[in-house]
Amino acid sequence: MAKTAESAPDGGAKDKNVVHSLAKGFRVLEAFTADEPELLQSEVARRAGLDDGTAFRMLNTLVSLGYVAKVAGTRRFRLTLKPLDLGFNAIARTGLRDLARPLLRSLVGEVNEAASLGVLDGGDVVYVERVQSGLVRIGVDIRVGSRIPATATAIGQVLLAFLPARDLDAMLITARFERIGPDAPVTAAQLRKRLAEVRRDGTALSDWASVNGLRVLAAPVLDRDGCAVAALSVAAPAVRVGQDAFVKAVRVPLLARAKELGAALSAAG
Repeated sequence: MAKTAESAPDGGAKDKNVVHSLAKGFRVLEAFTADEPELLQSEVARRAGLDDGTAFRMLNTLVSLGYVAKVAGTRRFRLTLKPLDLGFNAIARTGLRDLARPLLRSLVGEVNEAASLGVLDGGDVVYVERVQSGLVRIGVDIRVGSRIPATATAIGQVLLAFLPARDLDAMLITARFERIGPDAPVTAAQLRKRLAEVRRDGTALSDWASVNGLRVLAAPVLDRDGCAVAALSVAAPAVRVGQDAFVKAVRVPLLARAKELGAALSAAG
């Protein structure tokens, strides 16, 4: 049966609107990974879903353009650093909120009603971006610019847990301990114990079902040195999902988005 214009092989768009050779070229570039940075032509062909002849022509075109290089003394190919220029151009002048916004949107769905980005300012977390669907109806009033004590909340605790030790020590001298939730630490010793657990787990959980009906999970956005420059959090109504199910559903995508934002910030400088 003949292909229709609606069933384009390289992405679902109409055939007349798609340059299939360009799509194949990008599949060749995407065949290379961090785990396998050097590939034979046959390996590229298999990963990109191309025949050997097409892979050969694509690779040689990319070599001539400087995006791919031949590995000296072998039959292998590797990416050059030139593809990085495309990414740098996309994010070099993009701010933290602009980078975070699409990632936050991707975290709001059937389970989560809100996703937030926070940074540390003294002993407080300041919310700098937020995407939500319906939290107003259950009385949660957090918006861009809102401040909350870092010691008492999940998003604050991941920021504190991944601070350099001397910065954490300095912050604790003037830290405010407020019992604004059932699991909020009220002493420096309790907080240090909690932060050790957060560093071990990579995330922090605030289960405040009895206070505001919410469960919140947060993850740090780390720089190249492993220090938190920001944090992402997601919130879900406790009536919708149990604690274990909530953590299981959101932990992996939350950590992935935090890692993605950290990489983008590092690239953007």
